[in-house]
Amino acid sequence: MKYSIKKGFLMLFLTSCSMLASAKDFIITDYGAKGDGKTNNTKAIQRAIDECASKGGGKVVVPAGRYASYMVMLKSNVNLYLEAGATVEAIADGTKYVSLVLIDQAENVSVTGHGTLFGNGGNFSIKEEAPDRPFIVYVKNSKSILVEGVKLLHSAAWTLRLFGSEHVIVRGVSIYSHANFNNDGIDIDSKDVVITGCIIDSGDDAICLKSDDPKRITENITITNCIASSNCNLIKMGTGSLGGFKNISISNCVLRRATESPFHKWAEKPYHFMTEQITGISGIALEIVDGGVLDQVTISNISMTGVQTPIFMRLGSRKNPTGSFKNVIINNIIATYHSRMSSIISGVPGFNIENVTLRDIVLNSPGGGTREDAERKVPENEKDYPENRIFGWSIPASGLYVRHAKNLIIDNFQVKLATADARPALYLDDVHQLKATNVKVDGEFITGNDVRMINSDRCLVNP
Repeated sequence: MKYSIKKGFLMLFLTSCSMLASAKDFIITDYGAKGDGKTNNTKAIQRAIDECASKGGGKVVVPAGRYASYMVMLKSNVNLYLEAGATVEAIADGTKYVSLVLIDQAENVSVTGHGTLFGNGGNFSIKEEAPDRPFIVYVKNSKSILVEGVKLLHSAAWTLRLFGSEHVIVRGVSIYSHANFNNDGIDIDSKDVVITGCIIDSGDDAICLKSDDPKRITENITITNCIASSNCNLIKMGTGSLGGFKNISISNCVLRRATESPFHKWAEKPYHFMTEQITGISGIALEIVDGGVLDQVTISNISMTGVQTPIFMRLGSRKNPTGSFKNVIINNIIATYHSRMSSIISGVPGFNIENVTLRDIVLNSPGGGTREDAERKVPENEKDYPENRIFGWSIPASGLYVRHAKNLIIDNFQVKLATADARPALYLDDVHQLKATNVKVDGEFITGNDVRMINSDRCLVNP
């Protein structure tokens, strides 16, 4: 008798648990979705999301199959879970929508699993500037967001955009996006964001911090343990920099050449001196060109190859009054690059980049710079779009070109040349208060002939 009572309670308990679990799983096929790659499943998926949200939240499950859809909107307390073998594919028939998955003004939302969100980007309009193309995942004005484990494939525009949001974690996400122009990997215009363990291979900037609202700063960002590839910039802050960037930490990342480059044929243009067919523009690009402020940025433990310029810092005046750029530490960097556009730190006349430390930097350069390269005058181009080539396809320094800067520390900075180079290792123009120690070219401490100074003072090199 006691045994049967216990057994009865056990069965009741297990049944209750099973009912509770199933009540939290909303499987899209139960709402009419078909994974045949043809059916428009937008309404079915949205019905599952809406019912999940109306019942207090839970998991909306996408089982194995290929589900065509327009945009679906996730709501608070909903987890969109893609099982292994599941693909949600964007419908590209000319209909305009913001993104395949939109999270807007919601809290406690997640996109997780082992499946794929396919942006179908190659079937959208192929134009350099096409603002109506959809993203794959767009997180807008939301809070407490998790994107984890999923694959994001071939967006029509940017792949994963974080805008005006906070408390966001992006973990273990794989991005491959080479189907269209402007195929950024992850764009961050938010605060309190952690990006970790992601692998990104994109046509445009791989990981890009932006600040498109002058009243809001992109701040408190950690990016770590990622592998990034791009035909443009691999890790970047800007070009949108209306508010600016503050309190940013980037560490332990590998940057490498992209797998393919269908739209950027850098090596085919004349006078580029590229030593590789596929390259990214800059490994690390820090830019304030639309006003705003860049302050308190640390970047460490980065290995990069397949880039044209390892380190690019630009304070410019593209649209608004010039902003400010200060307090940056970059250390433990090893880079192999493939052009004559060496590392660059450049403000504009009257506005200095300030308080920058470069420490423990090893640059493997192709060399090949000529005397003509060493003597060329670099244009200011204050209002140009900020990328390395605005200063010309060669820079008059084999290691580091610095202009309009103040209070710099350089320590253990090494340049290793693949071929002979007629350019000085350091070129300093309008630089004030610089101390450079342990600066070497091919293992030898540089001397006066390896440094060129113009309108500079209180600059000590290997004192």
